[in-house]
Amino acid sequence: MLRIENLTLERGNRTILKDINFTVNAREIYSIIGPNGAGKSSLAYTIMGCGDYRPNKGRIIFDGKDITDLPIWQRARLGIILAWQEPARFEGITVEDYLLLGIEKNRKEAEEALKRVLLEPREYLKRRVDKNLSGGERKRIELAAIFAMRPRLAILDEPDSGIDILVLDKIINFICDLKERGTTVLLITHRPRMALAAERAALICGGGYLVKEGDSQEVVKCFKNKSFVCPRFRQER
Repeated sequence: MLRIENLTLERGNRTILKDINFTVNAREIYSIIGPNGAGKSSLAYTIMGCGDYRPNKGRIIFDGKDITDLPIWQRARLGIILAWQEPARFEGITVEDYLLLGIEKNRKEAEEALKRVLLEPREYLKRRVDKNLSGGERKRIELAAIFAMRPRLAILDEPDSGIDILVLDKIINFICDLKERGTTVLLITHRPRMALAAERAALICGGGYLVKEGDSQEVVKCFKNKSFVCPRFRQER
C-alpha cells in the first residue's frame, strides 16, 4: 500500500529525516515509534504532502503510484488522511456537519462513528467543534470523522500528552476497528503500549534515522531498552 524510499527531509540547515526506507502492507497496522523530536510527525506531514514538508530526496509510493510531488488535496482524493497531533478547531460548524463533510450526508454513519469513539450522538451532534470542546473530545471527534470517511490509508499522529491508560486502550480498540473496516493504519507514537497494537513497526531516533524495523514486539523492546546506537550521535563523537 505504501512504500517509502530513501526519504530525506531538510529544513533550513537541519536534517529532519535521513534516508528513511519502509513499506506498509494493505490492511496492516504499522507503527513508527521513537522519542519526542525524532522526526516522527515530520514524516507524517511529508507523507501527507503538507506545505513545507517536501522531501529533498527519495520517493513516496502509494498503491504503486509515485505521489512524491502531488499536492495534499490529490493525496486526500487517493484516500490518504492525517489525524493531526493537535486536533483542529472549526468555529461555526457543528459536530454533525463536520462528520458529514466526507460521507455524503449519511447521518446514521455519523452517529455510528461517534459511538465507535464512545461519544453519545445525542449529546454531541449539535455541539460546535470549537474551544468549548476539550482537546480529548476534539481528538475523538476527529477519529470519528476518519472512521466515517473509510480512508484507504489513515496516518494517526498521536498527541504527546494528555492520554491516560483507559483512553489509550480505547484508541487502540478504535485502531483495530479501522483495520477491520479495511483501512491501512500508519500509527505515529512514542508510547510502547500503543506501538504494540501494530503488526510491524519502525524505530526512528534523533536526527530522523530509522534504526530498526520488523516485528513490533522486537522494535518496542529495542526502544524501551535503548539497545540501539543512533547514527547522529555516532557522527557527533
